[in-house]
Amino acid sequence: MLLEIENLTMQFGGLVAVNNVSLNIQEGEIHALIGPNGSGKTTIFNVVSGYYKPTGGVVRFRGKQISGLPAYRITALGLARTFQNLRLFRSMTVMENVLVSLGHHAKTRFWQHVLDPFSVRREEERLKEKALETLRVMRIEQYADEQATSLPYGLQRRVEIARALATEPTLVLLDEPAAGLNETETAELRDILLQIRASGITVFLVEHDMKLVMEISDVVSVLDYGKKIAEGSCSAVSCDPVVIEAYLGKEGE
Repeated sequence: MLLEIENLTMQFGGLVAVNNVSLNIQEGEIHALIGPNGSGKTTIFNVVSGYYKPTGGVVRFRGKQISGLPAYRITALGLARTFQNLRLFRSMTVMENVLVSLGHHAKTRFWQHVLDPFSVRREEERLKEKALETLRVMRIEQYADEQATSLPYGLQRRVEIARALATEPTLVLLDEPAAGLNETETAELRDILLQIRASGITVFLVEHDMKLVMEISDVVSVLDYGKKIAEGSCSAVSCDPVVIEAYLGKEGE
């Protein structure tokens, strides 16, 4: 099991945002986490990625407990994420934004900048090529030298995903990657996500675009009011009356 979330609870004062939720993410799949607004989806992402310490329960990544670890240590283990709100460096180019994420892959040391500048330049070129390769995966390599925040919103979303991929994760958590995209952009994102899975990276996805979720997901888990109410294949979940009620309400309401 790649990621195990066991009896996870996250409480903020008197508010229970996540209530005893268990999820298992298998390696090599796209696993979607869906539910109405406020159902606890992003809270689970924040716990898994180290931004919240859970009130109860445990999270394991490749068998190692990660709940309670700081975010940078979890990233180093091979888990990356994006956010609902874009967090690009405004003054940097697309390439520079991705290179920041590649920093922990650098092999040069401080003394080499003085005593061995040629190896430093070679290392810089290696990292630039890795960054460019990631931009190619996201189909935005032609914008490498553009200021990231000058791009259309849909392309900025791709830069955000590229930064996550640049950390060379085993598992990537994508928080509403299709938010704000038009139909054409969403179709391109679908193809990119399938390509990411084909490359061997597991995808844990929070998304409100149900058409996208149903087209690409291997497993779908459904939250409502902080509890898991359903889980299974796309076809099974989409026909589940409990899920339909959570999204549409009871007939006559």
